[in-house]
Amino acid sequence: MQPGINIFIAIVCLGIAVGIVWRFASRRRELPCPAWLHWLVELDNPFTQTNRSAFIVEHLRLEQGMAVLDAGCGPGRLTVPVAKRVGAAGVVVAVDVQSGMLDRARQKVAAAGLGNVQFVPAGLGEGRLPGGYFDRALLITVLGEITNPKAALVEIFNALKPGGILSVTEVIFDPHFQGVGTVSALAGEAGFLIGQRWGHRLAFVQHLQKPSP
Repeated sequence: MQPGINIFIAIVCLGIAVGIVWRFASRRRELPCPAWLHWLVELDNPFTQTNRSAFIVEHLRLEQGMAVLDAGCGPGRLTVPVAKRVGAAGVVVAVDVQSGMLDRARQKVAAAGLGNVQFVPAGLGEGRLPGGYFDRALLITVLGEITNPKAALVEIFNALKPGGILSVTEVIFDPHFQGVGTVSALAGEAGFLIGQRWGHRLAFVQHLQKPSP
């Protein structure tokens, strides 16, 4: 067997082992992916299409000059490609509760030579987001890690412009996986309209829209 294949198998096995430990630890309380595991979060899951960066970004229908919220940005897996899409006239606000994750995201943004990303160290639902500012928002396998998901979704709803879209991605491999029914119920309580969904119940991208006047 080739060395490259051995290394890939070892990485996959390590990822599975870490995921199992993280899942059991997370049962006791909300436990965001620790910053030292940023390398695991940065990988596109090879077993599902809907969690891949290119798929999520493509379906956002981004335009130059848009303002995008990367909520729970982690190490910036989506921050960089989104910032490239909205261009210098646009802006990406990357929010994360862990300084280590923001540091990694800053490194990736700097390496890409991007100057249109702002970083905010905060938890979602703390009232740190500006009202009616964003055209798009992202929640990529983050919803289940938030202490108060209802407050977080209300804050994101208020931060979006009328007609703005929140893209929620959930994958069963994530320890904090939230099902379609849970996402839809929380979104409805926050005032969102349920939009298009891609994938299936174990791995999906769900678009939620803030109603226009």
